[in-house]
Amino acid sequence: MSKVLTIRLPEDIESKIRIKARLKHRSVSEQIKKYIYEAMISEENPDLPLRFIRETLEAKAEIEAGLGTEYEFGTIK
Repeated sequence: MSKVLTIRLPEDIESKIRIKARLKHRSVSEQIKKYIYEAMISEENPDLPLRFIRETLEAKAEIEAGLGTEYEFGTIK
């Protein structure tokens, strides 16, 4: 269940988030949720680069959408 939370952001951060949200076709709220989710994962895994975390989340979403294919180990095509 979602809960409404009001936060205050400096104008420069807000405008950057709005731009990123527009570029990614997300709402500002969705963009903030994405940033918070990535930050939480980064804190839990400080040894992993953020780029690796983002690529892993993207790959997971692709699999969930049915776009992935199973890799066969030891098979050369």
